[in-house]
Amino acid sequence: MSSIRRKYAVLAICCSSLFLVSLDGTIVNVALPSIARELNSTVSTLQWTVDAYLLVLAALLLLSGSLADRFGRKRVFAVGLTIFTTGSLLCSLAPTDTWLIVFRMFQAVGGSAMTPVALAIVTNIFVLPRERARAIGIWAAVSGVGIAAGPLIGGVLIDSVGWRSIFWINVPTGAAAIVLTLLVIRESRASHPRALDPIGQLLVVVFLISLIFAIIEAPRFAVLSPWIIGGGLVAAVSFTALLRYESRHPEPLVPLSLFTQRSFAGAFVIAILGFLAFNGLLFVNTLYLQSVRDLSASLAGVLTLPLAAATVIAAPLSGRLLSAVGARRPFLIAGACMASASLILIAVTPTEPVLWLTLPYAIFGVGYGMLNAPVNDTAVSELPDDQAGVAASLISTSKQVGSALGVAITGTIIAASPGDSMVAAFDARAWIVWVIIAACGLGIVIVARSWPSRRSPARSSRPARG
Repeated sequence: MSSIRRKYAVLAICCSSLFLVSLDGTIVNVALPSIARELNSTVSTLQWTVDAYLLVLAALLLLSGSLADRFGRKRVFAVGLTIFTTGSLLCSLAPTDTWLIVFRMFQAVGGSAMTPVALAIVTNIFVLPRERARAIGIWAAVSGVGIAAGPLIGGVLIDSVGWRSIFWINVPTGAAAIVLTLLVIRESRASHPRALDPIGQLLVVVFLISLIFAIIEAPRFAVLSPWIIGGGLVAAVSFTALLRYESRHPEPLVPLSLFTQRSFAGAFVIAILGFLAFNGLLFVNTLYLQSVRDLSASLAGVLTLPLAAATVIAAPLSGRLLSAVGARRPFLIAGACMASASLILIAVTPTEPVLWLTLPYAIFGVGYGMLNAPVNDTAVSELPDDQAGVAASLISTSKQVGSALGVAITGTIIAASPGDSMVAAFDARAWIVWVIIAACGLGIVIVARSWPSRRSPARSSRPARG
């Protein structure tokens, strides 16, 4: 196999793992009402069904990057694929919502070793700036395809076979990816891998779990209850301890020095805001279409196709803009589209025809499609070779943290008054959700304005690191 063909074969294999993760996210969201009906789940349980996966993913991404740098990216990637595929099968067999949450956590252990490690593999073989920008544009487009396929395929499967079938489709794709990984991808690792940091890892886990617990369980326990106050205090203390410990550690799990680089820090913040907005919209929109508008899962999936189609179209355009003029313009478009779409949703009432929703969905899809390529490229392109794994893991962590916060915050707003019906909850508080998501879009615009309007000559002439 020629060098070029091997590169794109590796890109295809790595993109298959991203497709699985992207598909899994949107399929699970569209299945939530069906899961609630069969397993008698509350809104908070549905939040945990999504966020348990996201939290484990976020907590272990950094560890997976360190392990990949030390023991080999191919090896860790293959193990991750195996665990994710097995976890998908277990989720399809879950007898209760508690077991579903447990199996989702197991699935996430594998997912933590898939997307960031795959991105590190891709950036390791595509070294020229334009070549890398093109590859990352393809990477972002695949994410859009997964998002597009999720609601449509998931809706058809849920209405015809049942919600358990949404996990079955991961199994043959995952198995094929495992075999191809072993046959095609060459091993790579950092020249000077960092030492493991178990205390830093523990502090990350405690911080994320306590923070999300305090947000999700606030409606059930009340904001001023000892449980919620205690969760908030634990989150604050563990976060403070994490910063102090990592700043003194010779090889920290979270290299705080990366955040002194303006481009990386900005991409990290934008990723949190963008994925908070996107996953908050997905979670609330699923409940709205099926529980308030009383649509079937398949019809709800069809209705969200404008969002997915716009994402698929915008993703490669974002890659081209990134290659031509740098990250600032696609970031500005992303933030403006997310904010404007959310503000339009405030004006849509339950009595409006559902087709009115397609306009803000499409606008939001353009924004999300514009986001991924510049986030990924900005986060990794100006870092040394031996930080490929940790940089990819950090930016992936920011996405998962943003996603978990999006589900936690928006779900908690809707469930703020536990006695309300879903219709009453949306009528009273949905506007707050859209304002928060619009604020995230505005935040992206504010951060993006600090970027230069074009790539600097130094960057464009320097081969991007692997």
